[in-house]
Amino acid sequence: MEHIAGNPNAPVFGIAAEVSSAAELYHAAEKVRDAGYRRWDVYSPFPIHGMDQAMGLRKSWLSALVFLGGVAGLTTAVILQFYPSSFEYPLIVAGKPVNFFTVPAFFPIMFELTVLISAFTATFGMIILNGLPRWHHPIFSWDRFKKVTNDGFFLAIEATDPRFDKESTRELLEGIGARHITLIHDDA
Repeated sequence: MEHIAGNPNAPVFGIAAEVSSAAELYHAAEKVRDAGYRRWDVYSPFPIHGMDQAMGLRKSWLSALVFLGGVAGLTTAVILQFYPSSFEYPLIVAGKPVNFFTVPAFFPIMFELTVLISAFTATFGMIILNGLPRWHHPIFSWDRFKKVTNDGFFLAIEATDPRFDKESTRELLEGIGARHITLIHDDA
């Protein structure tokens, strides 16, 4: 196994390998998933149809967070408009009621606040769930990884995975036909 340039005394991030095509990467992902690994990722120059299923990824929690953000926005708008105009400062204008029948006048604000809080929740939820900001990923230190934006297909298994072992992980990657199997050190 080759090592990247850098400090070999630095902690190990994981093992990365290169495969020759998108189809090989898809099948490699299935085999890594079936081997029981949980902390790993694939990298390709374009999206590969079905890769989420091949990796065994579950549905993201982001949609639930956005829904809760929308409910919070709607609830906030209703409370901020209905409570003061109906209970604290009821003001009859042109004979309009000051009870629940005034809701149609509140629809634009309810809609806008629902969308605003949902959008903020989507943005910040995505950032947090993706572990961002991460200014430098250890795999960027691997010279071969520069091919990922052009014609490279890579798979990396992190050392934080409970099943990670340098030798058995390397043997798994060799068994699926991966090349340039490299031990990646976290120099940061």
